[in-house]
Amino acid sequence: MPHITVDGVPLHYRDEGHGLPVLLLHAFPLNGEAYEKQWKALSGRYRFIIPDIRGFGRSGLGEGPTEMARIAQDALALLDALKVDSAVVGGVSMGGYASMALLREDAGRVRGLVLVDTQATADDEAGRARREASAQEALREGPEAVVRALLPKVVAAPDSEAGREVAAMMRTATPAGLAAAQRGMALRPDSKDMLARYAGPALVVVGEKDPVTPLEKAKQMADLITGARLEVIPDAAHLPNQEQPDRFNAVLDRFLSGL
Repeated sequence: MPHITVDGVPLHYRDEGHGLPVLLLHAFPLNGEAYEKQWKALSGRYRFIIPDIRGFGRSGLGEGPTEMARIAQDALALLDALKVDSAVVGGVSMGGYASMALLREDAGRVRGLVLVDTQATADDEAGRARREASAQEALREGPEAVVRALLPKVVAAPDSEAGREVAAMMRTATPAGLAAAQRGMALRPDSKDMLARYAGPALVVVGEKDPVTPLEKAKQMADLITGARLEVIPDAAHLPNQEQPDRFNAVLDRFLSGL
């Protein structure tokens, strides 16, 4: 995998395919390989630019919390390095938070927006406390603590092939990367105002069985964006692109082909 260096931190990425550039940001606590089923199926028509977010995969971590604005700035630096003026920007869960942060950083670079199993609201005090507890648990126990807590929530069938793949990917995360990301997500701002100002095309996707950011959260985002398309993926929880890749890819392809 190629990499760029931002503020001394190496950031690895994939650049797969040709056509409309599509920047995809992955969920916590995964890495860019989470989108393998997308680039393998659709890279004949679209150019997928998929970084490992700092602290995950092969990317370095840097100092302090991994704030969503920092992820967005890293992604913009990657687009600059690849000489990509604008791209469809999207992400799952944490990657959705980072996509909204990128929209806030530089809306002119966003040709279309794809928000998957995420939410526009900030954490409340109780949510921030839960993230800090999760960060401390990850530092003490490593990724196994995250697998134990999250796997039953993020996939509809943890014992399925997709569930095993997700668990294996979770186990590659480092304690420091996990803690920094949890603390960064706790600091994210509310994005409802920014989505309401966004005038470009948007796709909002949610897994039918997602208990983390359920359909109500997806409807809230879709209602804020004029003309947004809302799609529900059956038999999927929080990671529909991995659990139901064929259904997800069909939805994504319909959206991208119309741009």
